[in-house]
Amino acid sequence: MTLKYLANFFLRILFKADDRYLVEFHSRCKTVYQASCYEQFRKRYNIDKSFRFNGEGILMYGDGQIIAGEGSYIGNYSTISAVKGQRVVIGKRCSISHNVRMYTSTRNADDDFSKDEKNIIPGDIIIEDNVWIGANVYIGPGITIGTNSVVGANSVLTKDVVQGTIVGGVPAKLIRQKLWK
Repeated sequence: MTLKYLANFFLRILFKADDRYLVEFHSRCKTVYQASCYEQFRKRYNIDKSFRFNGEGILMYGDGQIIAGEGSYIGNYSTISAVKGQRVVIGKRCSISHNVRMYTSTRNADDDFSKDEKNIIPGDIIIEDNVWIGANVYIGPGITIGTNSVVGANSVLTKDVVQGTIVGGVPAKLIRQKLWK
């Protein structure tokens, strides 16, 4: 969808003055804006051409590296933050649901917050191949999720996930080994 197309569509709205056209115009503008944002992410970071942005409100930012493998996708309103010197690596054929948060740095909870000094804890996030991450998951710095694993919805990852396992909860704990067939 191009700007010329949107301009022509807008002219039709002016002459028809119908609310349904305004709603459709808003929707199309939003779609063009999102596509533009996602294209900028592809240019700035190492995102495979087959990686899918499934929905709106997906955000990637920071001066670190974000690498996303082929056949993977991320859902609505998910956020990936990679601070300088750190990286987020998403393997091949990974399914990342909506509202997933990944941050490569955090504050040290044991700090005295009344002081100006801030101790930041950095770490890479590595998501190996064929991983399924459910909705509303938090992944903090220094976490590795092993191949063919599942992270249940609404989980908080504070430790690595061993390959071929299913984890879930706050904090996430082993639920069971996968039964591979």
